Amino acid sequence: MPGSILGTAVRRVEDPDLITGATTYVGNLVAARPDALHAVFVRSPLAHALITGIDTAEAEAAEDVVAVFTAATLDLPAHHGLVALNEHTPRPPLAIDRVRFVGEAVAVVVARTRAAAVDAAELVEVDYDPLPAVVDPEAALAPDAELQFPELGSNVAAGLRVEDPEAALAGAEVVVRARMVNQRLAVVPMEGNAILADPTTADFPLTVHVSTQMPHLFRTLAGRLFGYEQDDVRVVAPHVGGGFGGKAGLIAEHTATIGAARALGAPVAWVETRSENLQSMPHGRGQIAYYELGLTREGRMTGLRCRVIGDSGAYAGFGGALPLNQTYMMAPGVYDIPVVRYDAVSAMTTTTPMGAVRGAGRPEAAAHLERLVDLAAVELGIDPVELRRRNLLDPAAFPLVTPVGAQYDVGDYDLPLREALRLGDYEKLREEQAARREADDPVQLGIGLAVYVEITAGGGGSEYGSVRVHSVDNAAGTPSVTVQAGTSAHGQGHATSFAMLVSDRLGIPFENIRYEQSDTASVPRGGGTGGSRSLQMGGSAVRVAADDVREQAVRRAAALLEANPSDVELTEDGAFGVAGVPSATVSWAQVLEEGELFAGLDEKQAGATFPFGAHLSVVEVDTLTGRVTPRSHIAVDDCGRVLNPLLVEGQQHGGLAQGIAQALFEEVVFDADGNPTTGTLADYHIPTAADLFPFEAVTTETPTHMNVLGAKGIGESATIGSTPAVQNAVVDALAHLGVRHIDLPCTPERVWRAVQAGAVDPWREPPAVFEDLPVRGADTKDESGAI
Repeated sequence: MPGSILGTAVRRVEDPDLITGATTYVGNLVAARPDALHAVFVRSPLAHALITGIDTAEAEAAEDVVAVFTAATLDLPAHHGLVALNEHTPRPPLAIDRVRFVGEAVAVVVARTRAAAVDAAELVEVDYDPLPAVVDPEAALAPDAELQFPELGSNVAAGLRVEDPEAALAGAEVVVRARMVNQRLAVVPMEGNAILADPTTADFPLTVHVSTQMPHLFRTLAGRLFGYEQDDVRVVAPHVGGGFGGKAGLIAEHTATIGAARALGAPVAWVETRSENLQSMPHGRGQIAYYELGLTREGRMTGLRCRVIGDSGAYAGFGGALPLNQTYMMAPGVYDIPVVRYDAVSAMTTTTPMGAVRGAGRPEAAAHLERLVDLAAVELGIDPVELRRRNLLDPAAFPLVTPVGAQYDVGDYDLPLREALRLGDYEKLREEQAARREADDPVQLGIGLAVYVEITAGGGGSEYGSVRVHSVDNAAGTPSVTVQAGTSAHGQGHATSFAMLVSDRLGIPFENIRYEQSDTASVPRGGGTGGSRSLQMGGSAVRVAADDVREQAVRRAAALLEANPSDVELTEDGAFGVAGVPSATVSWAQVLEEGELFAGLDEKQAGATFPFGAHLSVVEVDTLTGRVTPRSHIAVDDCGRVLNPLLVEGQQHGGLAQGIAQALFEEVVFDADGNPTTGTLADYHIPTAADLFPFEAVTTETPTHMNVLGAKGIGESATIGSTPAVQNAVVDALAHLGVRHIDLPCTPERVWRAVQAGAVDPWREPPAVFEDLPVRGADTKDESGAI
């Protein structure tokens, strides 16, 4: 067998097309379709209002306008979406009688050119009767708050509480408490949403080209909403310019565009502008957490009580559910906490609906807990490294079930922590910090730690993969291979990693392997990409399919060699030979004379995997101005077996950029009337390369037993570990001044104000709403720990 390619840094095969612009996005397809009509949405300028009238006459009469649709004139489903957290808060694709956030679509103009549609949208007259906006989720839960759905009686979308919450802190000798804000973030993919819905193709009643992470799920949802059989809908995702969780379902504008195409019997396209993206693509994070940690005076954790308010935004979709499941599931993190009590409520506000942003509920859990551990370290006078080590789960205890029901597969949490401390020379950093404090230097040094665990491929499940080895038709005598998987890449490198798996098992040159994905007409089924599931699920399926093909090839070779299949092996030069008989070989060309070889299958994974890691962040904080300057950041992430270090490092770098940006820069802000004040990239601060600095990203490898590769996810890990490490570093720089906590993001103004205020208790009593929530029972939790 040729030497294994696995574990080596192989350059991405996707990049030449991406770099040279030879690739195709939905926007390119629209430009190449002169027959396509263009949709532009009329959006609400108010956060909350009754719709008292819509006049479309002037817009309909405009040049090149084909139609103007409202909820009353377009046949659309009454409700759409990936998840409905509350069945009594349905979101219509076009607003019917009330708008609930700035940017909500009220009408759609369809014209022969985009310019004509933009101009005509300005002519649609909508009469609004303004209502009070409710922007803050805590204010939304007040008894006298303005209601988005008056018939519901409150702005509580969903919530659960525990019985005997006091048990979490019973027996604790020391309790540390904090109210913490994990701010709302925008997704900001390089490519916004885009769709071309075509009901005119010969082979399918509906063909949709769409920028999505999950083509097969999109097909299922579209078929369900519009009454199609599954095989009647074809969904194609060409190259996708980033998703980060924001393109995991079917949104209101998708539904309205498909409805318009069906009504007109013509292809209709919608390509989102950047301003639309920042206003209407679901946001992420957005939690207010009240955490209390009980400990002994020696620093052993005895219990954790959590009360979390999640901002679901308008309506109550996928993002509103995250505080109740993903954050809940990861609440105890890497620590041996014997008692955990967790309450959560999802509050509806008159703001952009909430969804997923890289990590989806897990970054919030890690940020809350790691901040609290640092508070405890200060309270007890114990080094934050030592306090963590006293409470890390024992590697010998795995697999284990946590107090909230999460089934951790394997973990050695001190392993990446040791490596991070070694690389950063932790003791020397503390010496430098002490010297600066002694000198009363206005620029202080902060050292922040975070040890985290997260969940990937939540719930497990299955994924499709196939390998087809074609008959040889070239002078070299080497076959070509087509690989398929039901995952859907949008930058992760699936074509490279899956080709590596096949080349390793079949001994076929890497360059002879072609990858197909994201077309429901050719790939029969698939779960798409989300929750860092692709390699462990799709890759495992491809690996098992390759093993199947190899076995078929060996049986054919054995017949040609008149040998027992158990004696046949792949040789170093990629031929089939008999063990111990070097002269007896047959080539792939001979094996394939009977025809091509194929295996397509669904590989199952019994449950989730739990990657982990440790981050060490070093920052300099100017106490006179509040400016934070990151100096170094060491990420040691453990995603199980590493298939391609280059791909893993790329995921770490991207995750670090987003996680550090949350700690220092990014925040979606609305004014008191619900108007977004960060609605453009001039106001919403994503970092450029000039704002960042070199990262040190390394890995440890603790393979999982959950799949044949031993792999866990890596797509979100660095985001989860980096944010609390940087936040802890900023607070650590100012701890000697009495500063105990700074909410995210740690902007210069927030830091400066914290310095001026000095010692401020980060705790206040949570709102009374938790007392009125239904009690969580044993039957409300599934095997993964999700509610």
